[in-house]
Amino acid sequence: MKSICIFCGSATGNDPEFHRIAEETGKYFAENKIRLIYGGGNVGLMGIVSNTVMKNRGETTGVIPQFMMNKEIANFNITELIEVKSMHERKAKMADLADGFIVLPGGIGTMDEFFEIWTWKQLHLHTKPIGVLNFNGYYDALLKFIKDMISQGFLAQQKFDEICISDSISELISKMNAKE
Repeated sequence: MKSICIFCGSATGNDPEFHRIAEETGKYFAENKIRLIYGGGNVGLMGIVSNTVMKNRGETTGVIPQFMMNKEIANFNITELIEVKSMHERKAKMADLADGFIVLPGGIGTMDEFFEIWTWKQLHLHTKPIGVLNFNGYYDALLKFIKDMISQGFLAQQKFDEICISDSISELISKMNAKE
């Protein structure tokens, strides 16, 4: 994978370790020449990841809707910033540019992006790998909920098995590369 889209928080969260994992991810991307595709903001975990990629001489493409230029404080210090009209365009453009997707800690917007890209995969709109960086068990409750969907007959186990999960960025990308 030469480019990976990261979905993550526009906030940094309460645990300083979230900051560290965002920096670790950005550094890993730069060192391994993986182009970061992300929402284009300069705040929260997304700002940390993108700025760390740039600080380590990597490449970053941000995609941001016009109405969010000030809300998420667009990051003009990246390789490329693409301005679009809507959130729908943003997600479609990021999906087009990426060879895979990784979910870091985040809130409702992150969940929206994760579930939409996973739904698109289930509908065969793409075949790209999807990974969840389950740092410090952040996504344990969500993963339990998804397993409950399986046990209640609302999700096939094979659909869940398509998602790569790890608490390490290097292991997660290795798992995703194996699914390509």
